[in-house]
Amino acid sequence: MQPWKRRALGYIVLLATTIVLTATGYQTGMRVYEGRPRTLLDSLQFAVEMFTTTGFGGDAPWESAEMQAFITVTDLLGMAILVGALPVFVTPIVESALSTTAPQELETAVTGHVVICSDTTRADELIRELEASGVPYVIVESDRERAEELYEAGKRVIRADPESVDGLDAARLSSARALFADLSDQVDASIVLAAKELTDDVPVTSVVESPEAETYHRLAGADSVLSPRSLLGESLAAKVTTAARTGMIDAVEIEDHLQLAEVSIRHGSPLAGVTLASSGIRGRSGANVIAVWVRGEFIPAPSPDTELVGGSVLLVSGRTDQLERLAEMSQASVRGFGAGRTVVIGSGQVGQAVSAELDEAGLPCTVIDREDGDGVDVVGDATDPETLAAAGVEEAETVVLALPDDTTTEFATLVIRDLAPDTQILARVEERANISKTYRAGGDYVLSLARVTGRMSASQLLGGGRDVVSLEQQVEAIRQQVPALDGLTIGEANVRGRTGCTVLAIEREEDVVTDIGPDTTIQPGDVLVVVGTDEAIDAFEREFQSTTE
Repeated sequence: MQPWKRRALGYIVLLATTIVLTATGYQTGMRVYEGRPRTLLDSLQFAVEMFTTTGFGGDAPWESAEMQAFITVTDLLGMAILVGALPVFVTPIVESALSTTAPQELETAVTGHVVICSDTTRADELIRELEASGVPYVIVESDRERAEELYEAGKRVIRADPESVDGLDAARLSSARALFADLSDQVDASIVLAAKELTDDVPVTSVVESPEAETYHRLAGADSVLSPRSLLGESLAAKVTTAARTGMIDAVEIEDHLQLAEVSIRHGSPLAGVTLASSGIRGRSGANVIAVWVRGEFIPAPSPDTELVGGSVLLVSGRTDQLERLAEMSQASVRGFGAGRTVVIGSGQVGQAVSAELDEAGLPCTVIDREDGDGVDVVGDATDPETLAAAGVEEAETVVLALPDDTTTEFATLVIRDLAPDTQILARVEERANISKTYRAGGDYVLSLARVTGRMSASQLLGGGRDVVSLEQQVEAIRQQVPALDGLTIGEANVRGRTGCTVLAIEREEDVVTDIGPDTTIQPGDVLVVVGTDEAIDAFEREFQSTTE
C-alpha cells in the first residue's frame, strides 16, 4: 500500500472513532447537564453536523457550563480534523493530477541502449559515464513513486519489475547493447536468470557485494561479474606496491612506446615543496607532466610555477623506463618496507583486499580493526590516538583507511594527520560527495566506492571506446581525426585553451609523433591522441563534433 493510502486509512479510522466518542459524550451531557435527553442517532447527527461545519441543529444554545465547555472543545477538535484532511487527501490528489506518470515500457525508437536495473549512487556514476559517451540507457524501477521521481528528474525510466521477463521485455532488452544489475546479490541473480530467459545475445553485467556470490551469478548466466570492493582495495594497495610489480600501476598504453600513468609524490620526496620548473622531471626522467592533483583538485596543464606538495598526484606520459625513473624521483616506489611501515585500518572486504595485495608483493602490514579476527594485529578504535600509536602509525610510510563509514574515515584522517604529518594517507569512501571532505581532512589519495563501481561498469559495458586512465579522477584518452585543424600547428589549434584537453601524440600513417610542441603541424589524415578529464573530453567532442564523425 502506498504511504498516502496508509495515511488516508488511518485518518478515516481516527475520524470514525472521534465521531462515535463525540456523539456518546454529547448524549450523556445533554441528559445529565441540560435535562434534554437525546437518542444516539440524534447525537450522531450532531457530531456529523459539527465536524462538517454545517450547523448544530436546534439544540443551541446550551445553558450549563459543562456543555458549553464540551461544545468549545469539540469545535476546536472539528477544525483540527478538517485542516488535517488537506495533507491526507487533497494534497496527494492535486499532486497526482499535476505530476507526470512514468511509462511502463520503453519507446520503440530506442536501440543500442543499456538496461540499468539499479537506483543507487553507483548507478548514478554509471549514468554519468553513459551520458558522457552518448550511450542511451533506461532504468527499470518497480516502485511507482521512485520511478516517477526519476522520470520527473529527466531520467529515462520505466516502471516495471526487473526480475520478470515481461519487465525486461518492456525495456526492450532484446535490442539493447547490455544489461547492468546492481541491487543485491540475490536480486541480481534473479535478474540475470530473467534476462537470459528472454535473450542470450545481450551481455549481462552484475555487481556482487560478497565475492562468494560470483559463482552463483555466473551459474545464472552473467557474462561478467564485478566486485568493486575488491578492486577498490587493489587500487589502494597499488599506490603502495608500485615498484613491486612489472610496469607502472594505473598505466594505460597509448601506443607501443607511450603510456599514461599516475605517480604520487611522497611526503619527504625531493619533489615535494618545489615548483614544476625546478623539479627537473622532464630533464632527469624524460616524462611529460600533463596534469596534477593537489588535495583532489585537478590542475590541467600546470604552469612552471605550480608547487608540487607532498601527496600530490602527477598525470604523466612517457615510455616505461621514463615513468619508472620518475617513480624513483617521487619515491613512489617501494623502498624496503618493514613490518608495520604500512598500516591498514579496517579488516572488511576492502581492507582484506589491500592486505592480500601487500602480502602478494611481499610487503608486511599492520592491520587495525575494532574486532579481533584473522589477520588483525591491533584491536581498537581507528580514531583513538593510543590505538593508532600502538600500530605504529607515527613511524608508518603509508596508512590505508578501509573503513565502511565515511564520517569515521574523515575523523580518523584528521587524527592520523596530526600524529604523523609526513605519512601518506590513502582512503576509501562510500559516497562521491565525501571525497573533498576527506582530502580537506588531510588525505593524499581518496577513492569513492560509488565512482569506482560506475567507472568499472562503464568500462565493462562500453568496451574499447575510451581508455580509462584513472578510476578516481575520470581522466580518459581518445583518438580522433579532426579535419578542421588540418594545416594548423598545435599552438594555432589551441586545443588546450578551447577544450581543456592535451594533444598527447599524433598517429601519422605508420608513425607515431610523440614529441609534440607548439610548432608541430597537424597534417591531413592525422589522428590526434587527446587526453583530458571527462568534462574536457566532452568539450573536445562538442567543439569538433561536425568533423570527427
